[in-house]
Amino acid sequence: MFIRNTWYVAGFEHEFDQPFIARRILDTPLIMYRTSLGQYTAMDDSCPHRLLPLSKGKRVGDEMQCGYHGMCFSADGQCTKVPGQTNIPSAARVKTYPLEALHGFVWIWMGDADLADKGLIPDVHWHSSPDWASSQGYHHIEAHYTLLNDNLLDLSHETYVHSRTIGNDEEESIAGYTAKVTAEHGCLVRAHREMRNIEAPPFFELVIGRPCQINRWQSAIHLVPSINLTVVGVHPIEEDRTAARIGHVLHLLTPESETGTHYFWAFVRNYRLDNADLTEGIRKASSSTFDEDKEVLEIQQQQMERRKTAVPNVAIKLDEAPIRARRLLEQRAAQEASNPRHVVAPPALVPEHSFAVLEEA
Repeated sequence: MFIRNTWYVAGFEHEFDQPFIARRILDTPLIMYRTSLGQYTAMDDSCPHRLLPLSKGKRVGDEMQCGYHGMCFSADGQCTKVPGQTNIPSAARVKTYPLEALHGFVWIWMGDADLADKGLIPDVHWHSSPDWASSQGYHHIEAHYTLLNDNLLDLSHETYVHSRTIGNDEEESIAGYTAKVTAEHGCLVRAHREMRNIEAPPFFELVIGRPCQINRWQSAIHLVPSINLTVVGVHPIEEDRTAARIGHVLHLLTPESETGTHYFWAFVRNYRLDNADLTEGIRKASSSTFDEDKEVLEIQQQQMERRKTAVPNVAIKLDEAPIRARRLLEQRAAQEASNPRHVVAPPALVPEHSFAVLEEA
């Protein structure tokens, strides 16, 4: 179920400092780069002559040169040179895709190019805002992207999968163990959970700066097809909730194929913004947390292929948010299948003052 008329993250902006990037997206091999004038381009990673990937060639100025016969292609996919002849065949062009830079990411539109409105890019402005500090990274997960959506909407697995990082045994016994789940706008699912007076897991010791008892809450927010945001607040129990440290964890999933996902992530925080050691500490801790998810997800994918089955085989109460998200994805896929020009404008993931929303939850 690949949704095409939507924006996906193609890479971090800083990745485009290199000559080019070769990356498969929605099972399509692509080559992407930024020209000397700052234009972003993406095109099929295939020379129309003998189909050698252009990534096997080299970049010459603002053009890609095929490594087989030296044909050159400009940023708009047009052939500009065929060695040994002056005429250029009209079919000598490469398909291109809209590419836009926003919020510190570069976004790609794999559907109808005429519908690629930059205003439809989801608002994740915290990642590039001076009011937030970002710890970012990338994981390649050998699993279907819907398994990652399921995982990110499931707030209960932290106790078992992440006992060394963000979870502990106390979470299982809290009154709010089962998340409060809502669906909005036909494309958004939220799952909220409160964890009061629990021992700080290792990650939150890092955030607070010491071992202590904490109040913590977490909202998992999913935007169809694969944008996920975790809003997390934490404070020592002796402090007021208004002094909470707030983090927005961006989980931006881009399907690579039926069995692979590009996982671009960033933990952005509104506290101790200039503390470089904390930024690096959060990056390492987040990476370790997602390593734990990666192991589980890839085993799931292998089991599904081996047993020729889907998940969940048995649904339990904790599956409510993932199941709702899958239903919305199925609806979106059906709408796009019946109308190839179907587009959904993304609603705001959280209001600017997200604390007020969390306070009400």
